[in-house]
Amino acid sequence: MVDCRHKMANRHASLAYALSLSLILIVSYGGLAQNKERPKLKDFGSSLKRIKWDPEKKAAVEVSLKRDSKNTTDELEVVKVETSLVSNDLLVLDAKGNFVPGLTEKDFVISEDGQPQQVGMFSRGDVIKTPRSIVLIIDSGCSQLPFIKASVAAAQLMIDKLAPADRMAIVTDDIELLSGFTNNKKKLKESLDQLVWWTATHRIVRNGAPFGRGFQYSALMAVLKEAFDAEDERPIIIFQTDGSEARILRNPIFSNAISPDLPPDLRTQAEAQLAIFQNHMKRNPRDFSLDDVYKAAEQSRATIYTVVPGLRFIGLKAEEQPAQMRAYVEREIAGFDLGTARKMWRDYIDRAGDKALRYDANDFAKQQSALAVLSTISGGWIEFFDQPSQADEIYSRILSDINRRYIVGYYSTNKAHDGKRRKVNITVRDHPEYMVMGHRAYYALGPN
Repeated sequence: MVDCRHKMANRHASLAYALSLSLILIVSYGGLAQNKERPKLKDFGSSLKRIKWDPEKKAAVEVSLKRDSKNTTDELEVVKVETSLVSNDLLVLDAKGNFVPGLTEKDFVISEDGQPQQVGMFSRGDVIKTPRSIVLIIDSGCSQLPFIKASVAAAQLMIDKLAPADRMAIVTDDIELLSGFTNNKKKLKESLDQLVWWTATHRIVRNGAPFGRGFQYSALMAVLKEAFDAEDERPIIIFQTDGSEARILRNPIFSNAISPDLPPDLRTQAEAQLAIFQNHMKRNPRDFSLDDVYKAAEQSRATIYTVVPGLRFIGLKAEEQPAQMRAYVEREIAGFDLGTARKMWRDYIDRAGDKALRYDANDFAKQQSALAVLSTISGGWIEFFDQPSQADEIYSRILSDINRRYIVGYYSTNKAHDGKRRKVNITVRDHPEYMVMGHRAYYALGPN
């Protein structure tokens, strides 16, 4: 039987990849868990089946799938409503990083591709009548087990504070719609309780694989492509994950290499496991890259808040990286029954040396940087918590941030339906020192 312990033992694909919990036994998109509610979507996750990698374009493209002649229902139907309104959730901060209250529509200056635009819609984020459509994507993989209970408890407290008009959906890293959009707070909280129960009994295998398979970016892509339409005035995503699936996407930002500074015996072990991992990648390829994720984020209009449970690697100085890497592995050893892999992990932190540890820490920094870019281009932000007790503070900050934003929209003077990317610049009149956080670009509607 496949369970988290086997994933922990087998994920030592290389010592450069040793600490990513989803490298070896991530399965392909087939065999997804059964959907429980689809208020807007007929088959959540179906858009992933239409994404194929184009090696010439080095990008994901959407293809048409053959319709099942035995089924007259189009399983891939996605609700889309076209609109020419370009809406943006904006957070305005002063030079000291404090929220700027009291702004009006006359305070905002908008340009698109350098051309001035007229504000056509304005409201404050705390206006109760303006509903928010929030999707919580929660990673329940092995690396997240120490944080699940605290994270769920914090999310449930946030649910209690949602306005009556708000609606929320919950998605797991299994690409499973745990709860469709609803404003039924009891139902949402019960769905999260179910997730906690699953993690507490993580040896349960569903559809031939354990829950928490680490398809975080795949789940995000499905949400970006399927969850929102023009009815969603304020699309918001809370993405709680360590982002380990980035390591196996197309055009990887990782080296797929082993530190040259490992002792010979550890290097031999790492090379053998790396070969297993590379073979797995060939058999289970992803059909999109991080750039495709970023593009989908810009197309969706959603503001993305990324919550990363675990130790922070981005921003560390070189001399700080080895100690952080050792601390990370010590947590893994203490948190899981690693069986025969325990000695290998202990040898790694005891004998690998600072150069090898820095080599691996750099990969973790790249993994976290990818999440930071995702939040930045969508107008959100990224936050880390290495203690479960910090989860409540972060979720409270997210809700506070949502309430403090300004919703500013305009009707573009460029009426061309060319599907091209357009740059948006929004500032506050007479206040060049203010930082305006929001979407920096969007994609125009394509040809009819």
